[in-house]
Amino acid sequence: MVGAFADREDKPGVAGTGGATMTNSTTTEPPTPPPGPGTPSGAAGTSGYVPVNGLRMYYEVHGEGRPLALLHGALTTIGTSFGAILPLLASNHRVVAVEQQAHGHTGDIERPLTYEQLADDTAAALRHLSVRDADILGFSMGSGVAVCLAIRHPELARKLVLATPAYDRDGFHPGVIEDMAALQPEHLAGSAFEADYLRTAPRPQDWPVLIERVKRLNLEFVGWPEEAVAAIKAPALIIVGDSDVVRPEHALSMFRLLGGGVAGDVAGLPNSQLAVLPGTGNLALMERAEWLTSMVEAFLEAPVRVQA
Repeated sequence: MVGAFADREDKPGVAGTGGATMTNSTTTEPPTPPPGPGTPSGAAGTSGYVPVNGLRMYYEVHGEGRPLALLHGALTTIGTSFGAILPLLASNHRVVAVEQQAHGHTGDIERPLTYEQLADDTAAALRHLSVRDADILGFSMGSGVAVCLAIRHPELARKLVLATPAYDRDGFHPGVIEDMAALQPEHLAGSAFEADYLRTAPRPQDWPVLIERVKRLNLEFVGWPEEAVAAIKAPALIIVGDSDVVRPEHALSMFRLLGGGVAGDVAGLPNSQLAVLPGTGNLALMERAEWLTSMVEAFLEAPVRVQA
């Protein structure tokens, strides 16, 4: 899955590796979150770390109610992915947000990023925090983690909100994944992605390392068979922008795999839903906070129909 910067107008035109190397990143303790009710994402709540598969995985908890897990996009943090929408969601939910390996406050270890590993890390963190049968909202890379979580750990996912999801490489517009191969740290110099990493990471100098890890994750992305996606039991709300990095036709295909694409007045409305936001690219998607919140809340509150 491609990070939220993939549709930048100044995206690179040549490939390269950047020469990034890992430099003893497992020996430095993550920075301690500030005391009191505030969290680094800027919203009131609590924060801490849980031991997960060799990581100290950073998390935040906000609000009260049915649990809603937030899974951020590539190269981002809780704040950069969900800063606009998190306070709105926390008014009705116990929001549990995590930062994945090498992202934000969570340090890196000597292993590549894979969707299977990220999903297993997330599952372990949720179990450690006594979160079961949660609603899961994933954005961009996080939507891929959510899909993989629903396949590998179905007991943890009640409903899915998948923002910019792709279940295979064909889901992206032509050239998107190839453009990712050319990404270099200088292309993100001065961006919110870089600034938040430098502010939160236990080893700020490993920003080039993270970029290389994410590039490899995207270039090696294969996806999941259609039958595996269709076997997901959790209803899903699929959200894309009409000018997103994921093709709207792919979002529709995924919607059909998850039980959508029927005449609702005749067959009844399906448990899964599809939203295509007009005038919206990948970078703007999670900034449509009030609009998204109204859709997400209606979906999460909707009763689940027993399918024939």
